[in-house]
Amino acid sequence: MIDRKKLVVSHAPFWHNGSSVAERHYNILFAAVPAAALGCFRYGIPAIGVVSFSIAFAIIWEWVMNLATRQAPTIGDGSAALTGLLLAMLLPATSPWWLVVVGTFLAIVIGKQIFGGIGSNPVNMVALTIAILSLSWQGHLDFNEALVNYDFGFPMVYPLAQLKHFGTAAIGSFSYMDLLLGRQIGGIGAPFGLALIVGGIYLILRGFIRWEIVISFLAGIFVTAMVFYGANAEKFADPLFHLLTGYTLMGAIFLATDDSSSPVGFIPMLIYGAVGGFMTVLIRNIGIWVDGVVLAILIANIVSPLLDKIRPKVMGEVS
Repeated sequence: MIDRKKLVVSHAPFWHNGSSVAERHYNILFAAVPAAALGCFRYGIPAIGVVSFSIAFAIIWEWVMNLATRQAPTIGDGSAALTGLLLAMLLPATSPWWLVVVGTFLAIVIGKQIFGGIGSNPVNMVALTIAILSLSWQGHLDFNEALVNYDFGFPMVYPLAQLKHFGTAAIGSFSYMDLLLGRQIGGIGAPFGLALIVGGIYLILRGFIRWEIVISFLAGIFVTAMVFYGANAEKFADPLFHLLTGYTLMGAIFLATDDSSSPVGFIPMLIYGAVGGFMTVLIRNIGIWVDGVVLAILIANIVSPLLDKIRPKVMGEVS
């Protein structure tokens, strides 16, 4: 009798290191929580409401799309919760409930699910959402207007708006240490630079985000800002100011590093990050937008597939 053996054929990858999508998302959530918690502590109940509402409705929209497309529930992988948290961290604490509902709809349904779900989105969902909200309801994303009723004992003006309208003479009241420690207004979690940096280091050391993108993004901002600053120090801010204000650190650590919309090769990642950093300063300095991070990341996302075509030279000969 012939000894028959069953051969099982499967597609790549053939080796797995034990990590999972859910593990990545929950670790990024863990890294983002300190900055979000500091924002909730500073702004109080309104900020807690925005964060809670954003996470809840992101999960609800995910569940609704699962039902509509007859897919297995995916809310347990942490993607929707992470999207809701990151979106809330970029919004003012006074954002109305309907803006949060619309924002989570844009992020989950428009930015993610219509492209096929997790891993298929061509651009970062949160960056896309903030860009659309800023174009549609500019007043609600104007931090000077939205946070006018708060007073924390430091300048209650958005640093980038001051720079945009009045030049470097208007930002002298901000010290680098104040900016690093979050003594500035902005999104719920975006101003707390030290907390964001600690979270980013954690994610890099654990291998959940690529250092190449983070470093090249920040380097692109630094070099481009240095060129502008050298050309006209009275009009354009120095590099450290650009690194510590606005959405810079949120963008470098939590938005630009999105696996679905960023390159995978070493050289492509360096170029991708540098393009994002360059465009950020370019938009801030000569564009009409106060903060160019989200637009810069969307532009870098669009060119990401082209950058991934840059590959090492194949060894050997093709006959």
